[in-house]
Amino acid sequence: MFTSQLKYIVIAVVFSLTACSSVSVTTDFDHSVAFSQYHSYTLISDQMTMSPSSNNALKETLRSQLAQQGIRETDEKADLHIVSRVSTQEKLQVHQSSDMGYGYRYGRYRGWGGVPNNYTDVSQYTEGTLILDFVDAKTQQLVFRGVGNATVDDPQTNAAHIKEIVQKIMTDFPVNGGH
Repeated sequence: MFTSQLKYIVIAVVFSLTACSSVSVTTDFDHSVAFSQYHSYTLISDQMTMSPSSNNALKETLRSQLAQQGIRETDEKADLHIVSRVSTQEKLQVHQSSDMGYGYRYGRYRGWGGVPNNYTDVSQYTEGTLILDFVDAKTQQLVFRGVGNATVDDPQTNAAHIKEIVQKIMTDFPVNGGH
């Protein structure tokens, strides 16, 4: 009896951790481009839809990650224009489960005749998407794109998600002349 409840508690915790999982990231780049030619960038960000803490997290993390690859921010003529965009979308998450186990005083009880108890849990959340487009300043062609998704939360958590997204995107950025 107790182990059945413990099993469902563990499953609920795993689902909630999966739902709150940090971030997901995808990237793509033009394999014909020699990325070693890029030494400077300018950031064009969608500041109107980002909070100040999120915008700062984006700028600082991007600056740090690119500096490690020898690419510096400039106000002058840059090799790359990095365009950031953010959007949000309302999402629903549905979890269905059933059990045949007995509960305790305030728990769930099995129905007559072995009929399972079915449960549906629906939660609503907001998913945020950050897109980073790296555009060659000379050709005006998109050479690298990173897209990250995370659950939107309070400003501090959002800033942490943006930092993690940028770090994961930059791990896929072609370095050392990458092709």
